Amino acid sequence: MTKIILIGCNGRMGNMITSIVNEDDEVSIVAGVDIFTQADKDYPVFKKIGDCDIPADAMIDFSSAQGIEERIDYAVDKQIPLVECSTGLSEEQTKYLLDAGKKVAVLRSANMSVGINLLLKLVKDAAKKLAGEGFDIEIVEKHHNQKLDAPSGTALALADSVNEAMDGQYEYVYDRSQVRQKRGKKELGISAVRGGTIVGEHDVIFAGTDEVVTFSHQAYSRGVFAKGSVVAAKYLKGKGAGLYDMADVLL
Repeated sequence: MTKIILIGCNGRMGNMITSIVNEDDEVSIVAGVDIFTQADKDYPVFKKIGDCDIPADAMIDFSSAQGIEERIDYAVDKQIPLVECSTGLSEEQTKYLLDAGKKVAVLRSANMSVGINLLLKLVKDAAKKLAGEGFDIEIVEKHHNQKLDAPSGTALALADSVNEAMDGQYEYVYDRSQVRQKRGKKELGISAVRGGTIVGEHDVIFAGTDEVVTFSHQAYSRGVFAKGSVVAAKYLKGKGAGLYDMADVLL
């Protein structure tokens, strides 16, 4: 049995993770953390992570980037492996998280779905071939109107995957409205759409002369992300200090 502390337990993802765990005999949520503590749960809910004194095998963090340092410090201090799913981290926060990986097991993923993690590999392989043939590369992501950060962490992960394949040659371009010039050969455009209740859509477009190749992923439910985080928590149980990602889980 993997015992989990769920951070952001009363949010959309937290509620979905709770439902998934309730159907899984191999895992249980022993405590939750959320600024809203009033919601009924089968486990105790603390307003701050520092108030939690319940032992656990892993932590799942699906809250906002604000205050992430406190949650990371708790994981390090208690030696509880951390599945970090928060997006919109600053460079300083990202470095803080990476440094924590030297002291405790940390799994970081911009997107917890199996499909997206396969897509990360596919676009890397495609870039090695198509970029060399003169194909331009653009990424378009779409999310619901309540999402705070843009572009999405997944869009940036896809861009990084492409750029890694091309030895970092590409410059990310988020806005062309102030520039009146032709598209540069080493531009990688990233566009964000916000509207309605779109769970998450990502298109990686390779546009060549007279042909276009597009890799697409659509999430119809947040359940794919919730399920992935639970699988990741099971994987991290008992793991030593280090940085992990979903690719490790899926091997």
